[in-house]
This record gives sequence, C-alpha cells and structure tokens, in this order.
Amino acid sequence: MNIIPETLRAGSALAEDYVEGTGRVLELYGYHFRQAEDYKTRAKRLDEMEAQRIDRQAVVRCLRIYNGQHNGHAQVMESLDRLSQPDALVIAGGQQSGLFTGQLLVIYKAATIIKAAQEAEQRLGRPVVPVFWIAGEDHDWDEVNHTYIMTSTPDPVKVRLRYQPDRRNSVSYTPLSPAHKEEVLLELERLLPDAEFKAEILQQLRTAFMDTEHLSDAFAKMLGHFFGRYGLVLLDSADPALRKLELPVFRQIIESNDELEAAYQAAAQRIEAAGYQLQAEVAEGGANLFYINKGERLLLFKQNGMYGDRRGQVRFTKQELLEELERHPELFSNNVLTRPLMQDSLLPILATVLGNGEISYWAITRQAFEVLDLEMPVLLPRMSFTLVEPNVRKHMEAFGLTFQNILEGLEPLKDKWLSAQDSFHMEEEFAAFRQELFRLYAPVIERAGQIEKGLVRLGEKNRDRIAEQVDFMEKRVRDALVRKHETALRQWDQIGTSLLPLGRPQERVYSIYQYTSRYGDRLVHDMMSLPLDREHLHRTIYL
Repeated sequence: MNIIPETLRAGSALAEDYVEGTGRVLELYGYHFRQAEDYKTRAKRLDEMEAQRIDRQAVVRCLRIYNGQHNGHAQVMESLDRLSQPDALVIAGGQQSGLFTGQLLVIYKAATIIKAAQEAEQRLGRPVVPVFWIAGEDHDWDEVNHTYIMTSTPDPVKVRLRYQPDRRNSVSYTPLSPAHKEEVLLELERLLPDAEFKAEILQQLRTAFMDTEHLSDAFAKMLGHFFGRYGLVLLDSADPALRKLELPVFRQIIESNDELEAAYQAAAQRIEAAGYQLQAEVAEGGANLFYINKGERLLLFKQNGMYGDRRGQVRFTKQELLEELERHPELFSNNVLTRPLMQDSLLPILATVLGNGEISYWAITRQAFEVLDLEMPVLLPRMSFTLVEPNVRKHMEAFGLTFQNILEGLEPLKDKWLSAQDSFHMEEEFAAFRQELFRLYAPVIERAGQIEKGLVRLGEKNRDRIAEQVDFMEKRVRDALVRKHETALRQWDQIGTSLLPLGRPQERVYSIYQYTSRYGDRLVHDMMSLPLDREHLHRTIYL
C-alpha cells in the first residue's frame, strides 16, 4: 500500500475548527486530542470519579455475556479481564448497526478506537481497552437497511433489505425473517463482481446473518470477524441486561431533566453566538429520552408538567415516569444528547472517537455533563481514508488527475478533456457560425421591418429556427465525439464512481465487503498496521 496524506473538508466549520484547535471552539469543549497532557489530566479525573459510575464489575459481567454470544474471541475476553481492573480506562466510539457493517467509515472508526487505545496504554502505562458502542437503540430503519455496491454502471447500486417494520422500534429489537436475509444475500452475490475472495466473504456474511435474528447481532459478528483478534469489545446500547444497570442514570436524567434542558439550550446559544451552526436539534421542552410503547420508540417532551410524545400516545407525570422506569428500564433509551452522558456513566471513557458530525453535536453536551457531575472526555477524530484501486490509479495518471482535482469536481474536468479531443475545434466553429448568423441576419430583419412592421417578429422567429437547427447539429457532433471516446469516458466515470460516489466521500457510501471480496481480510489488517496521524486525518491508500 502507498499512503498519501490528503485534505478532505469536514463539512462542518465547528468540527474543522475543533480539529485544528482554532477560533473560539475550545471554549465549547474542554480537552483537546492534540494535547498529550489532557489525556493524563482526564485519566486522573476518571480515577476520582470511579465511585460515581455504574459498578465496573457488573458492566464487565454484562459485556462478557454479550461478547460471548457475538464476539467470543480470546483476545476480547482478555480485554474484558483487563477492563475489570480498577485502573483500566476505555477508548470508545460507536455507530448504528448498518447492513453488511454499513459504510466504510464504521471500519475506520473501529480501527481508530483500537489504535488509540494501544497508543494511550503506552503513553499512560496502564490498561486502556477499546470498546465499540453499537447504537442498537436507534430506530431509523431506512438509515441502516442498505448499502451500496460498485458495478459497471455509472452510479453505485443500492442493496437493501426489503423488509419494512410496522413500527419505529429499535434496530436491535427488529427481527428479520430468514427469507429477507436470504434475499439480500443473493442480491449481494449477484452484484459483487467475481473476485478472488468473493465466495469466502459471502460465506462469512451468510454465517453472520443466518445465525442471528436481528441486524445488530449480525453487525456485531461482522465487526468481531475483523477486529476480535485486536481485543475490540462490543457493546449494544439496546442490550436489556445493560439497561437494568443503567437505571440509576436514567433516574438522574429524569430528575434533573429541566436542568439538562437548560444546559443544552445554553450550549446551543453559545455555539450560535460563536458563529457556528447547530448539528442537532435542541427542542424546547425536549426530555431527550425515548420510551418504547407497544413496540414503537417515542421521543418524549415536557408540557404542563407532563411527559409525553407529540401524538399523545403516552402521558406521564414525572413521578409516574420514574415509577415506570423502576418497573421497566428496558423501555427507556437515550437520544443523541443524552447518550454521551450514559456512555460516561457506564465506562471510564478516556477518549471517544467521533466523526465530524458527531464532534459538532457533542459541543451541545458539555454543560449537560456538569449537571450530572460528569466531565466531557477527550474527543478524538476518527481516521479517514479513500481507497484507490490499481485500475483507478492508472486512469487518474492517464488523465493527469490528482485526488484534490477529483474533490473539486470531476464533471467540469471531464467536459474540458472531451472538448480537447476535438481536433477540428467544432465547438468554436459552431459558436462562430452562430455569432455570424445573428450578425448577418440583423440588418435583414431590420430592413424587412421597414417594409412591413410585422416582418420583424417573423424574421426573429425564422432566425431562431435556424439557430435551433445549428444547436441540433452541434449536439449530433458532440454525441459523435462521445461515441468516439466512450471507452475513455467510461474510465472517467469509473474514477468518479470509485472515489466520489453519489458526490460523497467514498467512506460514506460503500461497504468494506466491496473491497474484501477482491483483496481479502488482509486489507483491514494492513490498515491496522498504519499509525494514528493527528496531522493528516485523511489519507488515500493506493492499493
């Protein structure tokens, strides 16, 4: 592999400024990942807060059961043994449980968690365990039920589970039938190009899918396949056993709900006052909690002293809500603004690995941590890569393209290249002819109008018809030029489809199996050999 650092804009001014440590952004966070001393300070603070968190040994017992079911590698069990030690810390990060692991960024986030834990352990001289937080409590099915595959077509092809739940329940509570799983596996098999490792990875996926009932569990088995050997501990946020342990934190969130809402609102105002846009909604009256009612996950709001959803399906006083929590903690779950608080209450989080969008909305939570006598951890941006396959690199070199050229926009460059292939300069010829047509026709129309006024309009229409015929002929010439160079133009399209599919970064579209079918699992393990690079957060990997 040849690795080249590149610039890939975050898409969020707040995240970009945090990464660079510029502007007024540090006031919105606290610790910074570039400051080595911040890790030591955070570790010391975690030691002081040990008694405030959920019992460490109970959490480890819960994680041991879950990982034993879906991620039972010896190295994972060793990580859990280490986590049970009173001085052990955690590097965490997470993502929704997408189809076939979802986007490439999931793989990069898991790799970052592991690498950051290894580095922090060396730096601090104490155990640091990597934990991947599967956001199985999320209910946005349409966000996780698909992935994209690159084929010979100009655009990626969407592979989707054709099952649609009746209710908006957590992904980890949404069962899949064998028929739906078989259908999507066959579709993937049909779309993936024949390659050296295709049969092997299809068997991996079949085993993960057919041995589990829910998408989150299959997701866990797939992550475990790649990263279990590195000791990556998996946690499903919707695990009912875990939810029972979290009951005291949910109680705190409910009892301090007004203070938390005020903290979120104040943080939102500070962010906007600093000139940044909010990346998550801070709704007035929002309780920032979900309640599962008859299999449907409902977001709770406060109005007139009552807690309920917008459609009025449930309604509780604060006391009734607390009593329901005691009876059924498994019916409660966090939203994006309370999940960071739960994570910090559950595990000794030294640092959390985030994407740029997550970095932006975490700024809203800093004061909320303080309401629960917690402290925001170090926020560490995940590693980011673009994979450049050999044929794509060859095409880039043939057309003199760089990765930055492509990011700036491929279509204008392709059009410019095609125009340069016109040795007769037909585009200029047609432009000159069109200009001359209007020049010569102008006096004819003027004199015809002097003979009879109505002839001016008729002459203009006649001129425009001739111009339309010129346009038609120019298009036919352009089409002929495209046909003449269709092979090269397909190569241009292949560059775009590979590196910037759907106009988005590659890591936000394709699944890792697009690449392991061709290069095998060694691709992931080779990436694991790369060091963290805090200066160049995005890198192109020339395969």
